[in-house]
Formats: sequence, structure tokens, C-alpha cells
Amino acid sequence: MLLIRRSVCLTLSATTLCGLLFASSTRAAEFDAAKLQKLEAAMQKYVDTRVVAGVVAAVGSKNGIVFQTAVGDMNVEEKKAMPPDALFRIASMTKPITAMGLMLLAEEGKLSIDDPVEKHLPVFKGQMLIASRDEQAKTTTLKKPSRPITLRDLATHTSGLPGGFPEGISDLYFKRNLSLAEAVCVSSQRPLDFEPGSKWAYCNAGIDTLGRVIEVVSGQSYESFLAQRIFEPLGMKDTSFYPTDEELQRLAGLYGSKDGKLEFIGYQLLGPTKGARHPIPAGGLYSTAGDLAKLYRVLLNRGSLGATKIISEQGLAEMTKVQTGDLKTGFTDGMGFGLGFAVTRKPEGVHEMLSAGSFG
Repeated sequence: MLLIRRSVCLTLSATTLCGLLFASSTRAAEFDAAKLQKLEAAMQKYVDTRVVAGVVAAVGSKNGIVFQTAVGDMNVEEKKAMPPDALFRIASMTKPITAMGLMLLAEEGKLSIDDPVEKHLPVFKGQMLIASRDEQAKTTTLKKPSRPITLRDLATHTSGLPGGFPEGISDLYFKRNLSLAEAVCVSSQRPLDFEPGSKWAYCNAGIDTLGRVIEVVSGQSYESFLAQRIFEPLGMKDTSFYPTDEELQRLAGLYGSKDGKLEFIGYQLLGPTKGARHPIPAGGLYSTAGDLAKLYRVLLNRGSLGATKIISEQGLAEMTKVQTGDLKTGFTDGMGFGLGFAVTRKPEGVHEMLSAGSFG
């Protein structure tokens, strides 16, 4: 996913793709119709050359969608055409939404982004830090960290919390057999890999922990809190962690692409949703291009969509500014991190096309 202050772009899901481009311009006339048609032709080329099975794309401004199209198939074998309202697994695009839920509670004064995690989740009290490892002797020396990890550390991936899960529950996202509370409890017992705030390391377990904090502070399940505070007010009727059987009929299939051929992988990027106990705050949402467009218009409209206010302008600004200073962060040079969002510090490499302050 890529969100830009002047526009919003995203691509997702193996070889079925959903793409959005949203510009801050308020005038639909500023969108070049000829270029939009070229976009559809480019999408069709990817389908024809078997790079992808199908694509959904939407282009618009903070006032709404001005162009939307779908090409290719959501299921090649069954010759099911890709519909504009196809359902996609939005994976790590869930992370900024989780962080937004946390910020909503901060704006209500129910927590501070700088709170120690242990204030809300006492199981984190006494968490230790790895001082040294002897791989040959298979021993680890622990020490007390200089300070407890904070909610800000988790939201910026600078906590030192191990990002994955230990032996025994390493397949948590596929089995989904533990509750959020149970899984986070396991994470709380693991020593930190580095001093909080000293380094950056992508951490799914940290974002899941934020989801559990939302539950404890709000008194609601993580899923119901986001639904009540974000999805329902915006009319995002196709966005959820557990799609219904009817909704799953629109779920785009997953394909691998190699040597001009597509291979059907299945429908689930993660474990099945039916009977799942873990929502996966780090990456468990399903959504559509139309639903995500509503959320991204909120970002372009500084926290609101029409008369519906989701988050304050100040809260959104805090989320989308660099929080990690000069730490080497992200997956390319020039990246920084806000709260749940990657932020461009210096346009270079794959970020060269962007401007400083772009976020996603």
C-alpha cells in the first residue's frame, strides 16, 4: 500500500490486484481521461501476459471516485470475471487502521501513546532484554531493559519485541486457534531483541499487542471497536475480519505467476476465517476498492468524510509524521515511520517518485 499526501495508491494480494489512486485535487476535470484509459490498457496487458489474474482499480479525489474498472478474472479456472466490488485480503494495510483505533482512544483521554504497555497489559511487567547469545552453547543471557516498551514503540516497530511467534504457535496466523489475549500473553513472556527505541524491526506481534490494548481500554472486542468507530460510520459494509459465506463468493483467488503461467494457490492468504479466534490486527482485514476509497478520502479530508468525523486533524497529523528520527527504518533507504504508517523522509530508491512526507 502507498498513501501519498497528494494522492493515495495501493496494490495488494499476490496476482489478483486492487489499485487505488486518490488525488487531493477537488476538480475531476484535472484527471486526464486519456491517461485513465491508458491505465485500463496497462492493467489488461498484465492480465494478457499472465502476470496477474485480475485487477480492480479506482481513481479519484477527496470528493469521490471519478474512474473505476475491473479487468481479468477473480477465478481463472471457473472463468469468473473480476467484479468491481471484489473482496481482497488487505494484509498489512490493516496496520494503520489498528493504529487509528489506538489514536481514537488517545483522543478521548483513555490512554496516552507514550503509556508503557504494562500499564494496560500487566502481563508485560518485568519483560527482559537479550544481553547476549552463545549459539554454540545454546545459552542466552538476559538483563533488564533501560525502560519498558511503550505503545508508541509498538506503533513504530521500535519496541524490540520479536516480530514472529515462538515454536509451538509459529503457525498462529494459519491455525488462528488462540484468542488475541492468549497470543499477546505469549508475546509478553518473550525477551526483547534490542533496547526499546534504539532500532527498527518490522513487528506483527507488536501491532497485535496494540489490538489487545484497544480491547482492554475500550471494553469491546478489537473487531467490534473498529467496526463501530470506523467501518460502520463510513458505510464500509464489505470490510471485516470475518467475511460471511455470501461475501466470500466475491473473494479474489490467489495465483502464482511464473514463466507466463498462472498457478492457483487458493483463497486464503492466512488461515480460514470460519471458527477463527484471532482477528490478526497486523493483517487480518478483508475489504474492497470502494470501501478503502472511503477510508482514504478521510485521510485526504483531514479526518472526516462529509459530516462524519472519524479522527481529529491533529491526531491524523501525529500518525503520519516521522516518529523514528534518523533510525534506519522500513525496507528502503529514505523511509521513516509514523504511528502505523511508513513515511518518506527522503525520496530515493523505490521512493524516488514520491515527496518527503508521503505516507502509507
